[in-house]
Amino acid sequence: MLAPGGIALGDEVLPLLAGSAHYWRLDPTDWRPALTALRDLGLGIVDTYVPWGEHEVSPGEFDFGEHKPRRDVAKFLGIAHELGLKAIVRPGPHINAELTFFGIPERVIWDHDCQARSPKGKPVVLPVAPLAFPVPSHASELFHTEVAQWFSAVGAELSPLCWPNGPIVMAQVDNESALYFRDGVYDQDYHPDVITQYRHFLQQKYGRVSVLREVYRSPKATFAKIDPPRHFDASAAYATPHLDWAEFQEKMIADALTRMSDELDTAGLTVPISQNFPIVEVATPLDAEAIGRAVDLIGLDYYGPATPRAREEIAHRTTELANRANVLGYPAFGCEIGAGCPPFLPPLSEQENEFTVLSALAYGLRGFNVYMAVERDRWIGAPIDPRGRPRKSSEFWGSLVGALTRVSFHELRRETPVHIVVPRSLRRLERALHAFGPLSASFLRVAGFDSRESAFEDELGPDGPDVARAAEFLDIVERSLERRGVPYTIAGGDLLDESLRTSRWTIVASCGALERRLLERLQNREPEDASVTLGPEEPKWDEAMRALSENDRFTDKEIAWSRAGVPARLGIDTAEIDGAIAAAIDAFDLPTHEAKGSLGITLHRDADGAPRVLFVINATSVDAETSLALDGVREVEDALDLGVLPQKNGCVTVRVPAQSVRMLALTPDP
Repeated sequence: MLAPGGIALGDEVLPLLAGSAHYWRLDPTDWRPALTALRDLGLGIVDTYVPWGEHEVSPGEFDFGEHKPRRDVAKFLGIAHELGLKAIVRPGPHINAELTFFGIPERVIWDHDCQARSPKGKPVVLPVAPLAFPVPSHASELFHTEVAQWFSAVGAELSPLCWPNGPIVMAQVDNESALYFRDGVYDQDYHPDVITQYRHFLQQKYGRVSVLREVYRSPKATFAKIDPPRHFDASAAYATPHLDWAEFQEKMIADALTRMSDELDTAGLTVPISQNFPIVEVATPLDAEAIGRAVDLIGLDYYGPATPRAREEIAHRTTELANRANVLGYPAFGCEIGAGCPPFLPPLSEQENEFTVLSALAYGLRGFNVYMAVERDRWIGAPIDPRGRPRKSSEFWGSLVGALTRVSFHELRRETPVHIVVPRSLRRLERALHAFGPLSASFLRVAGFDSRESAFEDELGPDGPDVARAAEFLDIVERSLERRGVPYTIAGGDLLDESLRTSRWTIVASCGALERRLLERLQNREPEDASVTLGPEEPKWDEAMRALSENDRFTDKEIAWSRAGVPARLGIDTAEIDGAIAAAIDAFDLPTHEAKGSLGITLHRDADGAPRVLFVINATSVDAETSLALDGVREVEDALDLGVLPQKNGCVTVRVPAQSVRMLALTPDP
């Protein structure tokens, strides 16, 4: 049912434009007004969590409206159906939703056999408002048994409402499944069921005990008794156990989501399954390749300020999401786009929310879920109040959805001829080298820091890989491309083959360690593949920090990776990188969108290649103005306020207030 532009419903494609409303938090008499107001914004889909902890009245017993009308999720969805809305349901088990215990029954939270364990075997507590609590283990057999019982019950209630018989067109499994934000490599999880899975993982990976003993430098090691590392004590010559543990955590989450997705399917929710990544997914054990095998669609959550650093993060995250979505044939979806905020986190203004959604659309998002569209307890600033009455902020969302609909934005594409490939091995090393223990890398990422500020200073020794240098390389490359207005995308290492086939220039980031499968693909490039540049470090180790042989390593006698004077290798010298990009623009005829100052420009075209939408982004604290030459464009209109911008000598002057984004609709020449 998934299509590049949305959800395929028969012969039509429904754009993924949704808004969140939580039925159990509203008076049932307000359901219809709230859903009507949501529909009047132009949103075609209502998104709602279905909280396990709200519906369970005793172990194995559930109330779906028989006792409390607020719990009648089927009636709520029935009203949505009557109003012509479709629905996304999110039955957890973890939903967050600013609920105490994140929507999981308290009895399950406090069951010791369900709890994740610290390196010392203690429960792992999440210090979150309004009440800290121990988090469940993704591997606990008892927890999965409890989840299966809940999914069976909620599936019996919701399966009759799946499209085409009802409004449900998609379901989300779990929520931001990054170990409940306690995602440090040595923070969790050491539950007995995790240890069992870890040992099985090693057996599948190494096959023979003799290989395990050689790799782990332990003459007495066995698959039946080996334990994971519980703190960082690695060196370049002995990092494999730590990287195996980090890799296993990625697999553990993916396996848990696979198991839960299968349970949803068994329960009758036979619709596409999604999973949402949090705002700092690059610093977590969420591996898009592995989780992509567990679900049908991976989307992102977006919350943040209107700053240059926030814009860079949005560009990095969204281009990678859009690239993956384009390759796999589904829409790049913002599972949560902030509209308001919870009262116990730093407040986000309406201007910041507008900046975030428009910037995400500029870099390739094709649909989003307004979270929250309808206000409720523990939330401030939604565009619709709990009684279904639109607030002033609803005008922006209505204008935006109207603009996206008029230009058929879900059908447009942004050309990105430059691909920057970020291997999973680099992100895994960043996690393993994180120096702040329980204060995880994702927490510091939210605070604006990356691996350059949070990695161990000596990393894996003076001759080991340098993840901080690789992070700096990526930063310089992205900023240099943006200064020249060259469209680019971030790509995961698992999609290297697609990058080589579809880009004009592929830049591969290496900290000195690189997956063997990527090395082999690069060494066996086809003549028609894109030109390749590697930087900043020559690969000397594979993804598990095992030294590469001379035959595996690259030499100056390798078949030429680059063409037309574009270097095959780059360091982190800014002038050198600027020179390489200048050469690439000429060699590969790369498009550029020139703008004055620090404005960002992105252009989106229709299937015929005609320019249809242009975004101008100003993340700075001062107003800005730029003049743009738009070839092949007859008329330029502000997509939100519908005002036509005058053109003179083929140029249009665009004024962009501080911390804002202009979305311009383009009418091409006949």
